[in-house]
Amino acid sequence: MENSAQSARLPHLHESELFHAIKNPAFRRIGLMGRAGKRSVTQSLVQIAQTVNDMNLTLIMDVQTANLPTLDLTDIERVKIVKRGLIGEICDLVIVVGGDGSILHAAEALARYRVPVLGVNRGRLGFLADVKPDEAAFKLRQVLMGDYQLDHRFLLTMEIREGRKIIHEDMALNDIVLHAGKSVHMIDFQMKIDGHDVYRQHSDGLIAATPTGSTAYALSGGGPIIHPSMDAICLVPMHPHTLSSRPIVVSGNSEVCIRIHEDNRTQPMVSADGKPSVPLEQEQRLHIRKHPDKLTLLHPPGFDFYEACRTKLHWNVHAEEFSLDVDDDIIDDE
Repeated sequence: MENSAQSARLPHLHESELFHAIKNPAFRRIGLMGRAGKRSVTQSLVQIAQTVNDMNLTLIMDVQTANLPTLDLTDIERVKIVKRGLIGEICDLVIVVGGDGSILHAAEALARYRVPVLGVNRGRLGFLADVKPDEAAFKLRQVLMGDYQLDHRFLLTMEIREGRKIIHEDMALNDIVLHAGKSVHMIDFQMKIDGHDVYRQHSDGLIAATPTGSTAYALSGGGPIIHPSMDAICLVPMHPHTLSSRPIVVSGNSEVCIRIHEDNRTQPMVSADGKPSVPLEQEQRLHIRKHPDKLTLLHPPGFDFYEACRTKLHWNVHAEEFSLDVDDDIIDDE
């Protein structure tokens, strides 16, 4: 993870006279994106838009965000509305308001431009969208003063091929999932990694996850937590029929190839980051490998992946019956 050059020199930004009057911001064209859902999302969008206006910076919204039913931009003096496909091209920084799903949704439009993405959490966990709503204005000023950390996350690309023809392709920041759809039958498939046979497996499917996705669906499936800096892909079987089938962590440069076995009895489906699933037929092959683009996440100062794990996964929560009463440890010598 990279720290900005200013980070070491500006340890106490809130004490600086320049904090509330930024004359030379690190980013000038600020993109703002959000998804329909909670009213709290539009409340944060308005708050951030007003903050950007107050700093006399250029505010840019995509059409979908600007047209959210509950979003009222009446009090926002200056805002440019553009197509979503252009926001990554013309912005220096993009702020995404919502949960981690909103970051996943935005990744496809932003990754190829390598524009930094700052996430304001209005969802549940917030591994990717890590700025708390009540701290958004404060954290944004820190970032615009040049105090931030850059975090480059690689993505996966999937291709469904039939011979040399590509039937379907997609990309994912979290994971690509082979699953049985609505069927209760297991999938019978074979997997190769870099051309080497790995196994033939009967299971409910397979999760191919990036380090970013290791704390999402793959974690629920029993996979390991992988630090975001690792260049690795995690392959997690879903309810395998043999107890010896365990998650495998392979190089991020590996290519995974999956073929449905001729004895398979159900219709396998494939989904990237929870998007609508597509069928995988017996004569087709599913290829998974690293995508050439990366998503650049921007964190305010003080971001710590392990602290995020402690907070989001409740590692430090203890059952009440194991807590110690302070008075019980005091020995009265009198």
